[in-house]
Amino acid sequence: MTKPKYKLSKKLLTNITQIERLYGQLEGLKIPQKLEINLKRDNLIQSSYVSNSIEGNPLSLREVTNLLLEERVPVTRNEKEVRNYFDLLQSLKKYTDQKISLTMIKQIHQQLMKGVREKIAGKIRGKKVVIGKYSGENKKNLSLEVKHEPPFHKKKQIKKALKELCSWLAEDQQTPVIIKAGSFHHHFVYIHPFADGNGRVCRLLTVLIFLQNNYQINKYFVLDDYYDIDRIQYSDKLHSADFGDKTEWLEYFSDGVKYSLQGALARVKEALFKLKVEERPTPQEKKVLDIIQKRKEITSTDLAEILVSRQQSFNLLKSLVEKGFLEKKGSTKKSYYFLK
Repeated sequence: MTKPKYKLSKKLLTNITQIERLYGQLEGLKIPQKLEINLKRDNLIQSSYVSNSIEGNPLSLREVTNLLLEERVPVTRNEKEVRNYFDLLQSLKKYTDQKISLTMIKQIHQQLMKGVREKIAGKIRGKKVVIGKYSGENKKNLSLEVKHEPPFHKKKQIKKALKELCSWLAEDQQTPVIIKAGSFHHHFVYIHPFADGNGRVCRLLTVLIFLQNNYQINKYFVLDDYYDIDRIQYSDKLHSADFGDKTEWLEYFSDGVKYSLQGALARVKEALFKLKVEERPTPQEKKVLDIIQKRKEITSTDLAEILVSRQQSFNLLKSLVEKGFLEKKGSTKKSYYFLK
């Protein structure tokens, strides 16, 4: 692949600037570890749901969530598709120090198709395919509307095109990551190297490119939710770059990154606010804090004699420790509590 053709339009330049600013704001937030783990889990589930839904998987978000959180063994093809994608998202970190290569692409496709379409798993196609949709009043009068015909249909040609794409990705150190990721995203789908699963493999590799460029995409945000807003528009914008100029597609792609970051920032701020509300001391806990402030330290037995029953005093002190107001010294009945 030669250097992608595009115009650094005002919109594209503005989007890149805003993306960097939004990501900087996310990184600047002090997110507690527990909240960070929950956010990442939710992002991985959302991405697994949407990326498969775009390709026609009928499972609802609730069904996908239950499948992944319960960690049960997938039974149907639809469940296996989702589980495979989720597992791949979680394992992308192991690829961050490696250059994206033909071998890696085939490995990812093989895992994606495991238990789904074993015969084509990890294998570059060697026959002609077209991307389009059928239309007509009935099965006898169907006509195929071709949206895209990949440039190559022989394995040797497709492998060569993928190697060139990977070489460009590794060698180009000047192009901003947003443009690099967007250009790769389009060109991979343009080549269409597999008989099935191209969109999902492409989106996984796009995530990997961000991870390799220090964007913690799984930790903070997902991309796929933007594509899901209008799937026809996603397809149209993607194929607008088939004729060479990627500007229109890159503007759309950068719109998506910006949209996802804005949504992530709002979700994190809301979660942090709720956490602060939950961590505020209750009226009863405030009484305990007032007592300890005067006495410097206290045991659950002392508190029980002053304020409440022994069990209630233990629960109050435990809650204040968990909320970060108190520290506990000792682990026996003689343990005492003091202000943090």
